[in-house]
Amino acid sequence: MNEILMPKEVVAELDRYIIGQEKAKKVVAIALRNRWRRQQSDENIREEIIPNNIILIGSTGVGKTEIARRLANLAQAPFIKVEASKFTEVGYVGRDVESIIRDLTESAVQKVQTEQSELIKEKSRQNSIERMLDILLSPPPENADNESIEQYFRSREKMRKRLLDGKLDKREIEIPTSAYDGLPQGMHVVGAVGGFENLPSQIQDMFENIMPQSNQPKKTSVKQGLRILEQEESNKLLNKDQIVREAIRRTENRGIVFLDEIDKITSERSGNHGPDVSREGVQRNILPIVEGSVVNTKYGPVNTDHILFIAAGAFHVCKPSDMIPELQGRFPIRVEMDNLTTEDFVKILTQPRNSLIRQYTALLNAENVHLKFNQSSIREIAKIATDVNEKAENIGARRLHTIMSTLLEDAMFEKCNTRGESLQITKKMVSEKLSDIVEDEDLSQYIL
Repeated sequence: MNEILMPKEVVAELDRYIIGQEKAKKVVAIALRNRWRRQQSDENIREEIIPNNIILIGSTGVGKTEIARRLANLAQAPFIKVEASKFTEVGYVGRDVESIIRDLTESAVQKVQTEQSELIKEKSRQNSIERMLDILLSPPPENADNESIEQYFRSREKMRKRLLDGKLDKREIEIPTSAYDGLPQGMHVVGAVGGFENLPSQIQDMFENIMPQSNQPKKTSVKQGLRILEQEESNKLLNKDQIVREAIRRTENRGIVFLDEIDKITSERSGNHGPDVSREGVQRNILPIVEGSVVNTKYGPVNTDHILFIAAGAFHVCKPSDMIPELQGRFPIRVEMDNLTTEDFVKILTQPRNSLIRQYTALLNAENVHLKFNQSSIREIAKIATDVNEKAENIGARRLHTIMSTLLEDAMFEKCNTRGESLQITKKMVSEKLSDIVEDEDLSQYIL
């Protein structure tokens, strides 16, 4: 668990992927550390320490989502990103806000199950090999003499070696498997369930209880059969109750919900009528899970008191103070994100581990093409991104994706199966490729 990272260490990790936004990084680093501090505090006060939820205010593409996502990765915490505009007031068509917590719990269960599967991977593999050998080589009869038994075990070891060497991969065999393996696989824990969104799992549980399970032989290759058997062995070894308990514990104490586009359910307080009433209704529906409540999931009840909520929005036509007072009070920390400058774009293109230049270089390397940018070309790309964001809608760093895609379109189309070719991107090439598009504002809105 990486929540023991110091706030400065968290910021340093975020700096590897996100340029600028120092204030936002500092705030989320403190929030992450406070979760660890709460766990170390006295039991008498621990339950009273609630997280300081955060609102990130800024235009699209300035790094709001990336900060939240990277923070969850650092904390190894259950994380879910939802768009507030997808939810509607009760009585309207839309998603139930409690599905946020159900989805968060589901992601925690999958994560814990994956972790536990890794721990028993070797044991599952060995068990599946033994089962495969039983299928490939029939055991001797019970009344077999010692010589026959010894012969069987010698043959079994020879078969094991051939199996491990991959010499039997393509052989067709029949393995017993569930007659209803077409149903979704996974853990099905009977517990308190709320909302119509869980109806598919309820129907599945009903069918599993009513319809008899049978083992019917299924034709497959040895290679694929081993995978099937390994999954079955893994499911046998996993302690499902323990996985669910751990997943719920992580959800309640370490879960992070990123609530994007919260400004879309907020409007200027110029009179509550028309669609504004519905927006306020959505806020009131979200309020209980943010301020703390118990949500029923198919894995059992989940308490939301200590889940960290990070909301984000551009707030171009409204302000956080236009939210209903109760919800405002649940987001005490507010951070205004900085608009990105040309210098920021230069850094974004070159410094992060997942920078666009590194991504495109890796893509063309697959074709044995060595892509190179000189400093002037990088600065020209950054300048064009800034200019287009100022003339058209400001979409932040996402503008770099469209510019790079347009710039390298011909290279990505033509440079296939080449041998050791180098492609040098210069300032002149960038200008020639993009100047006409940038000058034509109507065209740039569609292309860039």
